[in-house]
Amino acid sequence: MSIRGVAFDLDYTLAVTTKDRDAILRDAIAAVDGPQIHREEYLTAHRENLTKQSRTPVFRDILADRESQTDPEAMAAAYRQEISEALEPLAGIEPFIRELRSTYRVGLLTNGSVLAQRSKIEQLGWARLFDTTLVTGELPAGKPDTAAFEALLEELGTTADETVYIGDTPMDDIEGATESGLYAIQVLFEGGPDRDPRADAYIDRDRLIEDLPAVLESLC
Repeated sequence: MSIRGVAFDLDYTLAVTTKDRDAILRDAIAAVDGPQIHREEYLTAHRENLTKQSRTPVFRDILADRESQTDPEAMAAAYRQEISEALEPLAGIEPFIRELRSTYRVGLLTNGSVLAQRSKIEQLGWARLFDTTLVTGELPAGKPDTAAFEALLEELGTTADETVYIGDTPMDDIEGATESGLYAIQVLFEGGPDRDPRADAYIDRDRLIEDLPAVLESLC
């Protein structure tokens, strides 16, 4: 069966930050005079709050174990601001997505709270770039849960065996897509996750625009 649907992860796949996420977290904490938080703590709390409206519950969970007067909502706002100032799209990605839409149904599925991820999409000017844009904060479950990918397929109007998902993270993106019956392409970059053997193909992020069309053709 030929490929009819193509969908992407957002963070680290189509959009990157000009400074690393550890620095972003440190700067957000400093902005509200908050306590030290390790990136691993943030990631654990974030994973437990993938279907929320904002990052406030993430920081509320983290701060609950600390004697701190820091407002979790203020910390969430500071983190969102730091991300906003550092976020940028891959060069040339917008015209590339528009060109893909002439051949495929193209979607975006991103993990995270509604406010956090919709703010990124709005800042990037991508609200109308895709045929469908899904944020797990608006869904019953986040990646890698099959419910997230089922929602994506419903919006794309394609079946799993004719849809490709492209992302960087082994568990969320590659495991989630393959366990849901989709093809999976792993995006690779320096300092990123190792190759996941479950992926159907691999593309270096700086070659995504050049190499993806041929890889999609090879999966047909």
